[in-house]
Amino acid sequence: MAKFLVKLQRYFRRKPVRFFTLLALYLAAGSLVFLHSGFTGEPTVTGSQRSPGAGEGPGLPYLGVMQLSRGFKAMAAMPEGGRRHRPRFKNTSKEPAERGKAGDYGSTRSRTLRGRSGREKEEDRARYIGCYVDNTRRRTLRGVSFFDYKKMTVFRCQDNCAERGYLYAGLEFGAECYCGHKIQASNASESECNMECKGERSNICGGINRLSIYRLELAQESARRYGSAIFRGCFRRPDNVSIALPVSQLMLNMSVDKCVDFCTEKEYPLSALAGTTCHCGFPTTLFTLHEREDEQLCAQKCAGEEFESCGSAEYLLVYQTQVQDNRCMDRRFLPTRAKQLVALASFPGAGNTWARHLIELATGFYTGSYYFDGSLYNKGFKGERDHWRSGRTICIKTHESGQKEIESFDSAILLIRNPYKALMAEFNRKYGGHIGFAAHAHWKGKEWPEFVANYAPWWATHTLDWLRYGKKVLVVHFEDLKRDLFVQLQRMVGLLGITACEDRLLCVEGQKDGNFKRSGLRKLEYDPYTPEMRKMISGYIKTVDTALKLRNLSGVPDDYYPR
Repeated sequence: MAKFLVKLQRYFRRKPVRFFTLLALYLAAGSLVFLHSGFTGEPTVTGSQRSPGAGEGPGLPYLGVMQLSRGFKAMAAMPEGGRRHRPRFKNTSKEPAERGKAGDYGSTRSRTLRGRSGREKEEDRARYIGCYVDNTRRRTLRGVSFFDYKKMTVFRCQDNCAERGYLYAGLEFGAECYCGHKIQASNASESECNMECKGERSNICGGINRLSIYRLELAQESARRYGSAIFRGCFRRPDNVSIALPVSQLMLNMSVDKCVDFCTEKEYPLSALAGTTCHCGFPTTLFTLHEREDEQLCAQKCAGEEFESCGSAEYLLVYQTQVQDNRCMDRRFLPTRAKQLVALASFPGAGNTWARHLIELATGFYTGSYYFDGSLYNKGFKGERDHWRSGRTICIKTHESGQKEIESFDSAILLIRNPYKALMAEFNRKYGGHIGFAAHAHWKGKEWPEFVANYAPWWATHTLDWLRYGKKVLVVHFEDLKRDLFVQLQRMVGLLGITACEDRLLCVEGQKDGNFKRSGLRKLEYDPYTPEMRKMISGYIKTVDTALKLRNLSGVPDDYYPR
């Protein structure tokens, strides 16, 4: 053996190039093996399909939207017939499929055991109760939901649900969090909850159409029962109340909490108090919540709580419960390639992401982007990864303002916002993220003056360029959209060539905020604009106002002035 090694050493001394070539090949082979093992178990798309109606029962009215297709960039367009592609785990084993199935149990079991060890550590704040079946058309947990395809953890989901007063938190597909007061589905095998959390590989976050559900032990009783019901106002009793609000209960000892509790238990988003009767339902064309009455008409005292008002037989006091209205939550890619490219154009900070959220809920189709923002994709904007010319999305987000870029689109929704608000919003996004805030040092340092000097002229030229070069431009003011969402969203959906379903738009009104709304808790205590800045920006406002009126459009809203 020693002689062989000496000969090998002499050989490579004479021919060092061959030695280094062999070494490089060895290292490359090792790297490929490492990478291959790292991708084992990642979700991929397969052709296997499932009928969307499977496992469903009577439930929420369905408003003509296909199921949410889970997957990544390799996902194909939705096939005809309403079926959807299901992701699966790729089997990288070289052995026959039969043996792969047997071996899969061991890896799943080990992951489940790891998940259980993590769950035991969570016992002080939540108790794991099992793996449950979920359905995209009729959710197992029907409260608030949110997605994060990059940083989802068990604690984050539990914390968000507990903060909103829910009893249960469920994780699905490694990245989706659902909250609810009641579990409305059957148990599944623990081996079917087999997907690791995107934000912590040591814990399990459900599976494909499977929820890992926790009961939140430390939620306050008052928060659990009543949570954060939102007061919607006083409204006249609808003509046919039994159809408009299909569930009711006589409560001789009526209080706001009792009625909200009852409707939450029945899984309805609206709770309407009518003296000693509690009504539950959805906002519909029969009960739109658009025509509020004087609150004094609903000032009749509650029988069970003298300091609360409970409405009357003719005037209902309405609260929005924590139950999420799922009639407008399912989204998909366009079933056929779009013939026209529609831009959703705005200056940065003008509310483009919020408008995308509204459009996706109103139409049931994903929106695309001229750019790629990983944080938006991870929050559920699945069209973010598609090329903007793919034709699979209903409209395309863009902040571009050059002639060539504008003329690439066949039509556009031009979203305009008060420049004072838009500049501050974009500055916060630039230095604090989509829902964060810039630090005090940034506002007081050189960053803010430089930002205003560079971005304020762009606010004006962006609008002027789209008015000049854009084809079929619909102007929507951010302030009008906030003030009259239903009407403005109807206009926007009309330009997209979609017939707006009124019940769906009413559903959107109840889910309008989405995941990209700043809390407002860290508003500046002073005006960051100097007199010189205000003078410059006021000039740009007048220029844009004049340009709009020259095209027979309404000028900028009154609240842009005075500054």
